Amino acid sequence: MEKIPLIAVVGPTASGKTKLGIELAKKLSGEIISADSMQIYKGISIASAAPSLEEMEGIPHHLIEFLELGDDFSVADYVNLAKKQIKDIYARGKMPILVGGTGLYVNSLVEGIEFSEQETDGDVRKRLEEEMETLGAEEMLRRLYEIDEPTAKKLHPNNRRRIIRALEVFETTGVTFSKLNELSRVGSEFETTIIGITYKDREKLYDRINKRVDLMLQNGLLEEAKATLNLPVGKGAMQAIGHKELHKFLKCEQTMEEAVETLKRQTRRYAKRQLTWFNKNKNIHWIYADCEDAVLRALEIVKGVRDNG
Repeated sequence: MEKIPLIAVVGPTASGKTKLGIELAKKLSGEIISADSMQIYKGISIASAAPSLEEMEGIPHHLIEFLELGDDFSVADYVNLAKKQIKDIYARGKMPILVGGTGLYVNSLVEGIEFSEQETDGDVRKRLEEEMETLGAEEMLRRLYEIDEPTAKKLHPNNRRRIIRALEVFETTGVTFSKLNELSRVGSEFETTIIGITYKDREKLYDRINKRVDLMLQNGLLEEAKATLNLPVGKGAMQAIGHKELHKFLKCEQTMEEAVETLKRQTRRYAKRQLTWFNKNKNIHWIYADCEDAVLRALEIVKGVRDNG
């Protein structure tokens, strides 16, 4: 079966993925499918850095701001929807271009990857361990029953490590342990060219992150964060960097200055985690935005892959 050509633009937050994706779409008659786990939600467009209609420059964007705050959404859900969008775009004679920094979304879509126990977030585990100490094993197991009863039934309250692990996997991937068994590597339906964009000088990237946070605050991030203040912990939109940090200010747990500094630090850490994830993928063609013209280089990469293909 002939595979569908797909371009994926990945990289850390604030690296310029959105702009590069749009420029490629203009040059290649493409449409964009978001691969961002926060841009799927309505009402958090500032925190998620979802492109505005003006920023889209007339390029159709898909899988952006279509879920309500608090709605559940798994990686498997994303893969199913993204596949449909890619096939529809290609069937209309357009080039599908995947753009985003959620590595698990990208890998699961383009590789048909099986979720492994390594693909999790250390920050989530640390928080769950702290909650285990505070709330106790019975409460944490009760929480697991609510999201994954088959797994919870197999665990004793004394098995704290496995309870935390099951909760961690669900919060990180959106998929329960019991459903992981249904997921397997089925092979890719796409012939994907993956382009990564970042900065050679890491400090330049961090400076862009700090400035982006300042701009988000100017654009009303604090007001936006109030909308998610009372959402249940663990819901997808509650994980948006930019909201949970400002919630501490809104709850009078930190000063505004402390909350903003925490937000900048957490965003920089998130960028590091993204780079760590993507650097594992040897199929990514990297572009350094501080050293070369990103659009010209990306077009060269696409052409080179096609010529060699």
